[in-house]
Amino acid sequence: MFLDHITLHVEAGHGGSGAVSFRREKFAERGGPDGGDGGLGGSVFVQANRALNTLNPYRNQRNFAAGRGLQGEGSMRHGKDGADVLLEVPLGTVLKDAASGEVLAELLEEGQKVCVARGGRGGLGNANFRSSTNRTPRHAQPGEEGEIRDMDLELKLIADVGLVGFPNAGKSTLVSRVSAARPKIANYPFTTLEPQLGVVPIDDVESFVIADIPGLIEGAAQGAGLGIQFLRHVERTRMLLHLVDLTDPMQEPEDAIRIIEGELKAFSEVLYAKPRWLVGTKLDALQDEERRDRFEALCHKRGQEPIFISGVTGEGIRTLVFQLGASLAALPKA
Repeated sequence: MFLDHITLHVEAGHGGSGAVSFRREKFAERGGPDGGDGGLGGSVFVQANRALNTLNPYRNQRNFAAGRGLQGEGSMRHGKDGADVLLEVPLGTVLKDAASGEVLAELLEEGQKVCVARGGRGGLGNANFRSSTNRTPRHAQPGEEGEIRDMDLELKLIADVGLVGFPNAGKSTLVSRVSAARPKIANYPFTTLEPQLGVVPIDDVESFVIADIPGLIEGAAQGAGLGIQFLRHVERTRMLLHLVDLTDPMQEPEDAIRIIEGELKAFSEVLYAKPRWLVGTKLDALQDEERRDRFEALCHKRGQEPIFISGVTGEGIRTLVFQLGASLAALPKA
């Protein structure tokens, strides 16, 4: 099951206490203070890992605690530092403080690492408090407490092109045609239950990433259907492909376009403003030329050349890939 939002409880380690100790050696019965400092508490770090694509590793374990620093010892021996905790998450993960909602970090690059709970400082041993007026200090500092927080992790997949449209519009078929991804495909609504990413090769050097998002239905922005759960994943895409099933006898192309665009706008004005192409699908099964003509007119009205594809025969798909590659090259990086 795809997991893209979770709350974790993280605790950094407390610092170790400083030691109270005095040097006792032969011929030095009144040796000075030699209590060492306490060790640092371990910290909790979160790091981006390109090999991950969900937050599923944290489904069954949601509490993490770093090690405590050990107490200092005599002979100026420093206490051992507590062990750190490293949590790995997919690229595109947003970290927020659960209590305040403050964004702690957005991890967008491979290996990017951030400390979300800092370990406590170790206390100073009594050797640090010796002075000309206090040659035998009999006190040391306690260690500081480590940070504790509840942290929200929200995954927003990073892709160049996001696919939107009604269920059965042909999104999964397109992804399977242009990439090595193998989403489930069947002739019933909501075949896609979780987002799918595919790498689309343009040539031997260039490629881009495409994201198949579960189909939207009318009222999605108010929570209907499945797609609203995953619309956050197309917020970071650079452009959208709106796939329209031209063969659906229950819905006219104009209505399909109007409803989906209304849901995008209701969810996010930023998402609605992204470059968006209309793509007519299932060209191989289209028998009503009037529907095709009306779709072409809608595209021309938007200043867009009509795009038609068939997932069954592959017609128009390679041309679409090259057109997307050229368009992405002219768009700023996400």
